[in-house]
Amino acid sequence: MKVNDIIRHLETLAPPEYAMDWDNPGLLAGRRDRDVSCVYVALDATPQVIRETIRCGAQMLVTHHPMIFSPLKKVNDEDFVSRRVLDLVENHISYFAMHTNFDVAQMGTLAAGRLMLTDLEVLEVTAAPGAFNNSEPLGIGCVGRYPRHVTLGEYARIVKTAFGLPNVKIFGDLDMELEKIAVCPGSGKHMAGHALARGCQVLVTGDIDHHEGIDANMQGLAIIDAGHYGIEHIFCEFVAAQLKARFPELKVEREEKQQPFIVI
Repeated sequence: MKVNDIIRHLETLAPPEYAMDWDNPGLLAGRRDRDVSCVYVALDATPQVIRETIRCGAQMLVTHHPMIFSPLKKVNDEDFVSRRVLDLVENHISYFAMHTNFDVAQMGTLAAGRLMLTDLEVLEVTAAPGAFNNSEPLGIGCVGRYPRHVTLGEYARIVKTAFGLPNVKIFGDLDMELEKIAVCPGSGKHMAGHALARGCQVLVTGDIDHHEGIDANMQGLAIIDAGHYGIEHIFCEFVAAQLKARFPELKVEREEKQQPFIVI
């Protein structure tokens, strides 16, 4: 099969038109007509991931976060981004990313499913009903309800288990009862207002700093910070499974779950 065959399938899962204007998903390096027998799936195109892609003999790398955001004026070995582009191109690897288009199409509902939320609605609407021929609003994150009464402390433990995490960071009273729960995989720095507007008592997300956490609390919103990677690593499992189901003859490798930092 060809790179383009895989791209066409991936774009049914995350239509490129769903992406935010500032984003840069799509085929970022390589050829659409390249033959593919093996694909490597990861969250980020780090040097380690690219080495693993080369090691396993993959002809295609698929990630969530695009490696290229700002325009490249030169492609040489003097820049940490263009060095990775060279490594991919010199090893005949085509590189494809699905970012905010995947967030809108899949990530929020995938995370909400892991958290056993029901009665789902969009947290931040990015496209009204009717856009892209959809009957429902589209957007980032989800709001839902847990099927029984639960406290913040109990739900924090549920989040840890759901995403296989050693710890989470909590802003709020552990005994407070939750009715509506918001989840925004990745960075939720600007999502507190959306969660409050939808009547949520807690926001499950990542990248929350000191001031954002205490400011949310003062407005009545608790925070469970599960980390940017901590939630979004579910991308790898989902995409790998989808590729295996659609292309049984394709070898699919994926990045092992490993936080990109060390806590001591």
